[in-house]
Parts: sequence; structure tokens; C-alpha cells
Amino acid sequence: MSQTTVSPIVVHGVPGSPYVRKALLAGLEKGAPHRLQPIAFGGAKGAEHLANHPFGRIPWATHDDFVLYETDAIIRYVDEAFEGPALQPADPRARARMNQVMGIVDAYVMPSMTAGIGWNRIICPMMGLPVDEAAVAAAIEPSRVCLKALDAILGDQPFMAGEALSLADLMLLAHLDFLPQSPEGAALLAETPR
Repeated sequence: MSQTTVSPIVVHGVPGSPYVRKALLAGLEKGAPHRLQPIAFGGAKGAEHLANHPFGRIPWATHDDFVLYETDAIIRYVDEAFEGPALQPADPRARARMNQVMGIVDAYVMPSMTAGIGWNRIICPMMGLPVDEAAVAAAIEPSRVCLKALDAILGDQPFMAGEALSLADLMLLAHLDFLPQSPEGAALLAETPR
């Protein structure tokens, strides 16, 4: 059940992280007041951060006196706490499909496309870190499997869970957005253009 809320949700995290971007995208699509409180790369192990996210990951969020960590919890909270278009389908099958895609993103897209290809081809060069070519090579086939599975789920629908944008689309976009910037990612996406 939505409630009218005027104070912004504050997302604490490293700008550019797909998990931080998912939380910000949820606020944007919901029309909810939100803002980013940037944390420096590596800052997730600092005392303030660990006090709010004991696992030292990003992001965590505050809304007034409410503190919440884990991106899935944050984006579901944004959908339920603020007025605006629903980001979770009411239909049980569409909602299950949304949850399935969200699980695919966390379990399979993240380690292959994001950590294997995106991290090594896009982030490492920007930060002057060495590229792990073996990790890139090992990520190509699992990434291909992910994209084919997601393409099959999408089918002829406009969005992953049917006719309306859902949290699944926001999660997927946050991980796929940078992929075409790498030669491997661009080639994989060309195989499954939807």
C-alpha cells in the first residue's frame, strides 16, 4: 500500500555501481524524491558505512529515521512507500516472472556480464587497474546463456514482466547499460538485439 511521502530517500553508495543505480532508477521511475549520497570507491569498509550495512556492501538507504540495506529491499520499499506508478505487477504470474528475472540478474548476470566483462573492460581501465583477460574470456559463454534466457523471457513483450515496466527491467538495465562499451559486450548484445 502506497503512502504519500515528501521526504527524499537517500541512497548511500559508489556512483556508477549497478546496485546503486538500481535504487536510483527505482526512485526516478516511481517519481519519488531521492538523492545519492556518494561514497568513495573502497569506502564501504568505513565505520559509518559498516554501522549501516554490516556486510560492507553498497548501497544502503535512509528515509527519515528508517535505515535499510540490500538493493532488492530498497527498491521494493521505494515502490511501496511512495505514490506513483506500480513497479511490481499485481498479477501473480507477472510478479513471479519479475522475481525470476531479478534472480537471474543477481545470480548469473552480475558474475558474468558485470563482474567478468564490465568490470574488466570498462572499470579497470578507468581506474588504472590491470584487466583480467582470463575472467573476461570465462564470462563470455555464461553471458551468452544469460542473454538468450532473458531474450526468451522477453519474447514479444515490451517489458520483462509483461506490458509495464517493473523492478526487473530496472535491475537488468543497471547491469546491461555499460555492456555495449566493451567489444565482447557489444558482440553478445548483437546476438540478442531485444
